[in-house]
Amino acid sequence: MPDPTPGQESLFQFPCAFPLKIMGLANDALAQTVLEVVLRHAPDFDGATMEMRPSSAGKYLSLTCTINATSRPQLDALYRELSSHPLVKVVL
Repeated sequence: MPDPTPGQESLFQFPCAFPLKIMGLANDALAQTVLEVVLRHAPDFDGATMEMRPSSAGKYLSLTCTINATSRPQLDALYRELSSHPLVKVVL
């Protein structure tokens, strides 16, 4: 049976608005670090739109950055860099 979506590399159609959720220990440097990494991969991201939510106990911080994703390789590189950063615990 033929592939129903030949040549399609992902379920997303680019460009698209893509929300990234980044969680880490509440740390003064976390938001700035995440912003710097996101801007390296999505230079048109507006840092003023970053949403920040502390955990109920205040130990963790959740950041949401909705970027204009242009390709799967862009998203893969961004996930790799964020996930490997020592201040970041989880990237969704």
